[in-house]
Amino acid sequence: MVTNGKYERGDLFDPQCGTRVVLDRIGDKWTALAVLLLQHGPLRFTELRDGIGRVAPKVLTQTLRRLERDGLVTREVFAEVPPRVVYALTPMGRSLIDPLTAVSEWAEQHINAINDAQEQYDATV
Repeated sequence: MVTNGKYERGDLFDPQCGTRVVLDRIGDKWTALAVLLLQHGPLRFTELRDGIGRVAPKVLTQTLRRLERDGLVTREVFAEVPPRVVYALTPMGRSLIDPLTAVSEWAEQHINAINDAQEQYDATV
């Protein structure tokens, strides 16, 4: 239900509800990895990039900007030469740690079973 242009609570199964955009955002692999890395404290861009691995700087920049816009990450620029930029989770961003940790642990526990299922499926197609 929408009141004054804001949702009281989203409805994921309503095609018009913005919760699908939120789910898409947190389901993005770069978002999940960035949040999980930032759970231990603020990091610089290069620390995030190196920690994530195999992410193009442009893609990481776009991901961090979206997270900042969504209120999940803060970006602090220090007036140094060269400028130092540090990213940190907001309280709302920190609230994603437990759900993302649960999903990442599930993935790590089930990767072999998933690989086996994929091989079985591919052998029959």
